Amino acid sequence: MPNEKPTSRRDFLRGNSLGRSLLNAARGFADKAVDSLDQKKLAQAGGPAAPGNPTQVRHRSSSDNARIQTSRHAMACEFAIEYHAADGADAAAAALEGLDLVERLEDQLSVYRDHTEVAEINRMAADRAVEVEQRLFALLELCEWIHASTHGAFDITTGPLSKIWGFHKREGRLPEQDEIDAAMLAVGFDNLQFDNINHSILFRRPGVEINFNSIGKGYALDRVAELMSERGLDDYLTHGGRSSVLARGRDRSGDTAGWTVAVPHPHEREQSLGEIVLRNEALGTSGAGTQFFELEGRRFGHLIDPRTGWPANGVYTATALAATAAEADALATAFYILGPAGASEYCASHPEVGAVLVCPRDDDPASLEFDVHTFNLHHGRWLPAGTA
Repeated sequence: MPNEKPTSRRDFLRGNSLGRSLLNAARGFADKAVDSLDQKKLAQAGGPAAPGNPTQVRHRSSSDNARIQTSRHAMACEFAIEYHAADGADAAAAALEGLDLVERLEDQLSVYRDHTEVAEINRMAADRAVEVEQRLFALLELCEWIHASTHGAFDITTGPLSKIWGFHKREGRLPEQDEIDAAMLAVGFDNLQFDNINHSILFRRPGVEINFNSIGKGYALDRVAELMSERGLDDYLTHGGRSSVLARGRDRSGDTAGWTVAVPHPHEREQSLGEIVLRNEALGTSGAGTQFFELEGRRFGHLIDPRTGWPANGVYTATALAATAAEADALATAFYILGPAGASEYCASHPEVGAVLVCPRDDDPASLEFDVHTFNLHHGRWLPAGTA
C-alpha cells in the first residue's frame, strides 16, 4: 500500500496544496466562575443555539481541574466539546463557537438538505463542472488519497448502493444482482474528475453522487480543533456521537498523558473492552450494530464494500487512530471492510496509524465469542479492560 500521501492531484500533499493544511492541522475551556454562567452570559459568549436545537452545558467533574462539556445536536448525533473550567470564560465562548461551526458545516455537507453545496454538486456535476469551496475541495482530495491507499475500501461514491439496499431511508432490502451491477457503474473515483486550478468537480456519467457520511463528522472535528487552537486552548476533547473523537493535550483531571476513550464491547452496551489514550490525535469507530436487517438467517449491515456492492461482514467494530479525525473516520470504515488482514497490512506501512478490530471468532451467527486485534498501539496507548 502507498506509504506516502500524494504530491500531485493523486498525491496532493504538496507545498501549495489545500489538502496539506487539512492533513497537518491536527499535528502540530470556562473558568472557576463558569458555574454562574447564565443565559445572558451565554449570549455574550456567542449566543444560544437556534430554537429546537439547544446547547447543553454539563459539569463532568468537580475537582480543581473540573471539566465542562458543552454539546449540541448536529449531523444526526450529539457533538460535544469537553474543556477545563480553569481555562476561563473564553473557553466557554470558543466551545459555543465550535458548535456553531459544526452546524454550518452540516449545512454545507448534508445530502439530506436540498440547499447544501454537496446537494448542488450531486444535482449539477453530471452536466457541467461545479466549482467547489476551497476547504471542501481539500476534503475531496483527502478522500481520493484514502480511497487509493485503501485499495478502494473507502469510497464516497457508494450512495447508489446504499439506495438499492434500502439503507438510505433505513428500510433494508435485498436487491437483485442486476440492480447491484447497475449501481456499481456509478461507484468509484474513476467517475470523478477534479480540476485543481479551478477547484471544480465533474461527474463522468449520470447517476454518480458523493456523500461524506463516513468522513464528515471527523472533518467537522478537525475544523473545531483549528478554531480551538486559534483561541489559545491546549487541553480539550471533542466528539461527534462518540464514534468520532479528537483530543488535544491532556485531561488534567485524569492520570494519563492524554485523554482516555473507551472501546465498546460488541455485545454488552454497559461494558468496554478497554481504553485508548489519545493525545494530539483522533479516533474513529465504525460498525453495523444499529443499521442492519436480517433475512433468512443472514445479517446485512449498512457498511457496503464498494468493490463488490455487498455489505461487508466479518467485523463487529473497527476503530482507527490517526493524526486527524477525518482520516480516523475514513480509515475506520475502510478497516471494517478490509478486515484484520487488510488493516494489518495498512498499519504495517503506515506506522503513525493505529487500529483495534473486534471480530467474530467463528462463522456461527449464534456465537458471541470474539477476538480483539490491535495494531500499532504501543507504549501504553491501549489499556485492555481489567489491566488497571
